[in-house]
Amino acid sequence: MKEIGARHGFSSVCYGHAGDGNLHVNIIKGDLSDHYWEHELTHAIREIFQLTVSLGGTLSGEHGIGLVQREYMDIAFNPAQLAVMRAIKATLDPLGIMNPGKVFPD
Repeated sequence: MKEIGARHGFSSVCYGHAGDGNLHVNIIKGDLSDHYWEHELTHAIREIFQLTVSLGGTLSGEHGIGLVQREYMDIAFNPAQLAVMRAIKATLDPLGIMNPGKVFPD
């Protein structure tokens, strides 16, 4: 994480749960410009998730997919898997009222 941060110019704080293997990475905005934070940091986040999945990890632990992780689901799931998940969601929530916009990438 620190190597990725050094390459992309950010600092991070990592912490987790030793009992269940969850590691949380919080990227510190610090002196990063708003433009970098909103538009360029996505490259570093994608690299973090690619590394995580390559090491056998997942995009999210106990918190589930949310606003940050949803745009990176293609790293962990192929199109067929995402289609099955969308179908299940549509079956259980045909009106799209349960946690709208927080599960799947646009």
